[in-house]
Amino acid sequence: MRAELLFLGAVVAMALVSMIAYRLSPQGRDHPVDASGRGGSFIFGFWVRDWFYWFMRPLRWVAIASGAPPLAFNLLGVALGLAAGAGFATGHLAIAGWMIFLSGIADVLDGEVARARGLTSSAGAFIDSTLDRFAELLVFVGLAVFFDSGLSNLVVIVALGGSLLVSYTRARGESLGVLCKLGIMQRAERMLALGFGAILDPTASQAAGRDEGFLLLIVLWMMAVGTIGTSIFRTIWIARQLGQK
Repeated sequence: MRAELLFLGAVVAMALVSMIAYRLSPQGRDHPVDASGRGGSFIFGFWVRDWFYWFMRPLRWVAIASGAPPLAFNLLGVALGLAAGAGFATGHLAIAGWMIFLSGIADVLDGEVARARGLTSSAGAFIDSTLDRFAELLVFVGLAVFFDSGLSNLVVIVALGGSLLVSYTRARGESLGVLCKLGIMQRAERMLALGFGAILDPTASQAAGRDEGFLLLIVLWMMAVGTIGTSIFRTIWIARQLGQK
């Protein structure tokens, strides 16, 4: 586990250094509220999201140069979600955490490739969003197998249901002409929470003198509360907006 933590520390350190570089670059200095024009919001702010896309540019170039269609990255994201679920189901938490991060990167690359090659379409957006839900479901199935007990599995089920409801309330609102990006624990936040929770869990749980999965269960409780709260808030907010039309 020491090697995994050292690797995670190196990745975080590289990210922090790149944040400084981005802040000093023209894009980072003159950053509007939402520079990228991409959909969705991010709990840490648009600056962090747009830094991430800037940080991902080398991979973006490689993905575009590969000639692979956006669907290939959609399917890769699902495959990595399956790998994450398998990691959880077999007790390999750190591996599952890294698979979640890689699935998130694949999810970013499909949109970047589509935009760069002029392949954006309503069909592509639908496939992207739907396959994201499949990938997320596979992760939670693995979590349910890992915990395999009444209360813990209840938390997994509520967190999964809340995650799907966060996406559903936004999608249903948009279909009725009301766009709502408000609330926490959207896909990016959920992946970060689960990824870091899974990678850090073995060491943190051992340090706390608890069984493996202790930290991960705390993360799932936070996700359950955050996603259900966001879903309820969006339901009320969208209903009020529709009532004013």
